[in-house]
Amino acid sequence: MGVRTAQARLRAIMSMLETRLHAVHARMQAACQSARRDPSSLQLVCVSKTQPASAIREAAGLGERHFGENYVQEALAKLEQLADLRSQLVWHFIGPLQSNKTRLVAEHFDWVHSVDSLKLARRLSEQRPADRPPLQICLQVNTSGEASKSGIAPEALPALAGEIAQLPRLHLRGLMHIPAPGSDASVHRRLAALLQPGMDQLSMGMSEDLEAAVAAGATWLRIGTAVFGARR
Repeated sequence: MGVRTAQARLRAIMSMLETRLHAVHARMQAACQSARRDPSSLQLVCVSKTQPASAIREAAGLGERHFGENYVQEALAKLEQLADLRSQLVWHFIGPLQSNKTRLVAEHFDWVHSVDSLKLARRLSEQRPADRPPLQICLQVNTSGEASKSGIAPEALPALAGEIAQLPRLHLRGLMHIPAPGSDASVHRRLAALLQPGMDQLSMGMSEDLEAAVAAGATWLRIGTAVFGARR
C-alpha cells in the first residue's frame, strides 16, 4: 500500500469515527432532553475492547477522554502504545475481573466497574499503589438474575457496600449492570433504586439501549459498536 493510499484510508477511517461519535453524542443529547436531564450529568465511555490503539488515539483526537477495556493483557498493550496520552485519558476496566489480574488493574486503571466480591475489592485495595489516587469502583449487580451473568444479588448489596466502603485506596462510587438483551428502562430503574448512601454513579446503557438507560438515571454509558463499528 502506497503512502498516499494509506493516508487516504486513515482519513476515511477518522471521518467514519467522527460521524459515529457525532451520532452517539446527538443520541445522548436527545435522550437527556427527553428525560429533562442536564447533559453534563452524563459521560460517554468509549468501549475499545478488540479495537487497536490507533482507533483510541483517533477518538482521543476527536475529544474523547474515557475508554473502557474488558481484557487486561490487551489493555496493557494499548496503554503502552498510548503512553504519551496517559495524563489525558481515563481508563475504565469494565470486564469480568479475575483474582490473578487484580494487581495489574489496580496499578494501571482509574476506574473498575465490575467489582462483585469483597475478595476482589480487598485485593484491589491492597494492590493500589500509594502514589496513585484512590481507585474509583462500581459494584456489579446481577439485576436480571441470569446464572450466566456476573454480579452480586441485589439483596446482598447493602452488606457488601458497607464493607467495601471501609477499605483504603478505594472510592466506592456506584453500581453497574449488564441487563439481558431487549430489557427496557424498568430494568435500569431497578438498578437505580439500589443506589446506597454516598453513591453517585450508575454505569448502565450500551449502544442498543442508551436512551432507556439515560431515562433511568445513567451517569456512565458504555458504548462500543456505535462508536467504533463492529468488533475487529
